[in-house]
Amino acid sequence: MPREADLYPPIKAYFQRQGYEVKGEVGAADVVARKGNDLVVVELKTGFSLALFHQGVERLAITDHVYLAVPAGGQAKALKANVKLARRAGLGVMTVRLRDGLVEVLADPGPYAARTAKKKKTRLLRAFDRLQGDPNAGGATRHGIVTGYRQDALRCARFLAVHGPSRGAKVKEWAEVPQATRIMADDHYGWFTRVARGVYDLTDAGRKGLTDFGDV
Repeated sequence: MPREADLYPPIKAYFQRQGYEVKGEVGAADVVARKGNDLVVVELKTGFSLALFHQGVERLAITDHVYLAVPAGGQAKALKANVKLARRAGLGVMTVRLRDGLVEVLADPGPYAARTAKKKKTRLLRAFDRLQGDPNAGGATRHGIVTGYRQDALRCARFLAVHGPSRGAKVKEWAEVPQATRIMADDHYGWFTRVARGVYDLTDAGRKGLTDFGDV
């Protein structure tokens, strides 16, 4: 298992090559690199944790140049998420490949200006507008999260439960579900079955779904 001490020699050598004088365990900081009035602080950990982010943010009171350093490797998705979080906090991120001491800077410290992802915002607004009421207040229902899609499927299922096998166009109009035909054809929940071209009926699973989500 790697130790925090294993990260120090490569980190020290990295900054020394850039002309810094480097010392370990200076005050509360794990690593301090100094070049004139230019001060860099590095906090070492064997993996990302909330404590590491807390330490990094605390060191920002000393200098704007604070890095978090961890061993290289691990899950790429988790690393990407942690680098993104560090950037939002104004922290830099370094990884150390322990087998050969390679130091890689994944993010430099500095102010972070978040950019709005227009597509994600649009999807969220559509999901908000599609969801009727607030069925997930206080958390998911006992049968899972209720989405706008599921609510549309429930409306289709209720219509079929009352009227029997029906054409998608009729369900669309009477149940006021614009995507009724597509929802019944895709049948993500196993609630619908096609009994003729363009005609759908409710399955036993669909009747159970109406019971399970009867309060939605």
